[in-house]
Amino acid sequence: MVESFIYTQPVKIYFGAGKFSELAGILREFGAERCVIVCGRHFAPKAEKLMAELNEVCAVFSGVEENPQLSGIEETVRLAREVKADAVIGIGGGSAIDTAKFAAAVALGEGCALDYYKGERPFPEKRLTIIAVPTTAGTGSEVTQVSVVSNVKEKKTINNPVFMPRVAIVDPELSATVPPRTTMNTGLDAMAHALEGYWSRNHQPISDLMAIESVRLVLNNLEKAYLDGGDMDARSNMALAALLGGLAFALPKTAASHACSYPLAEDYHLPHGEACAFTLDSLVRINADARLEYLARAVGLRDCEELAERIATLKELAGLRRRLSDLGEVDMDKLVHDCAVHPLMNNNPVKLDEAKLREMFENLK
Repeated sequence: MVESFIYTQPVKIYFGAGKFSELAGILREFGAERCVIVCGRHFAPKAEKLMAELNEVCAVFSGVEENPQLSGIEETVRLAREVKADAVIGIGGGSAIDTAKFAAAVALGEGCALDYYKGERPFPEKRLTIIAVPTTAGTGSEVTQVSVVSNVKEKKTINNPVFMPRVAIVDPELSATVPPRTTMNTGLDAMAHALEGYWSRNHQPISDLMAIESVRLVLNNLEKAYLDGGDMDARSNMALAALLGGLAFALPKTAASHACSYPLAEDYHLPHGEACAFTLDSLVRINADARLEYLARAVGLRDCEELAERIATLKELAGLRRRLSDLGEVDMDKLVHDCAVHPLMNNNPVKLDEAKLREMFENLK
């Protein structure tokens, strides 16, 4: 018997090569007349060109950092208030989109973004329209209500419906120039989203289906996209894999891999996708059960062991860090403690306390 569940997905998704060229029409469709673009420095020239071409684009903030800082959100809020914006367009990876989501959620409120970051003010009932345009295939931020933000060294993952975009424009052509290592990091992030959404204690049938297809697409296309960034079939399939991975975890939420990723990123400076991938093959083995065996066979593999091996091979192909010795000097006590107490660890199907996490990391020496 299928257990009862609730599924909701409020984002209107435009998917396909060349879809970004329809931005002007999409802005008109949603009544967005005064927009702020949020992006990283690499996209800044294109953003400035858009501002020159489209009357709807009134300002650009192009100072998004790899780990988005609250200071960038404050600057975006300042610009949005200054130009009386009705929409914020986040273009880039998860950092740009998360910055746009947070800024759009608080721009119409009182006070500064720090007040909301600290939880000292409730998020305003009204927000600016959020339009998310991913340029990497991995984060899934364009279809989730999560914003990951840092205030100097403190990093928070805030989950709130106010962050849900209204529109997602997923154009595989925007990922064509992404460097190989970033392609691998973000692709493995998509894999982690799909697998964790699937094995999350909160999983449900619709998300499960998207998770399986996301894993299949990653396995069949990530190596191709890594080796040949101009392979647009692979890029398109990875863009779909990332989108489906985002949808797969949006409701069930992620679990142990992401719980471990935060200490690995903060203390050992691994990029987010690489940090998620660091433990992912280990967790496939730890979480292996009848459901996960079903997924492995559904995507064309023999079993969970082959799934773990394929993940390890992808990491090795790109020279990603895979062992404790790759991290330098490791404070094991702090690492296992910080992983164990992260709230996302509660979603893992197998209970992982500090002793079990220590054993997992010891096996990675």
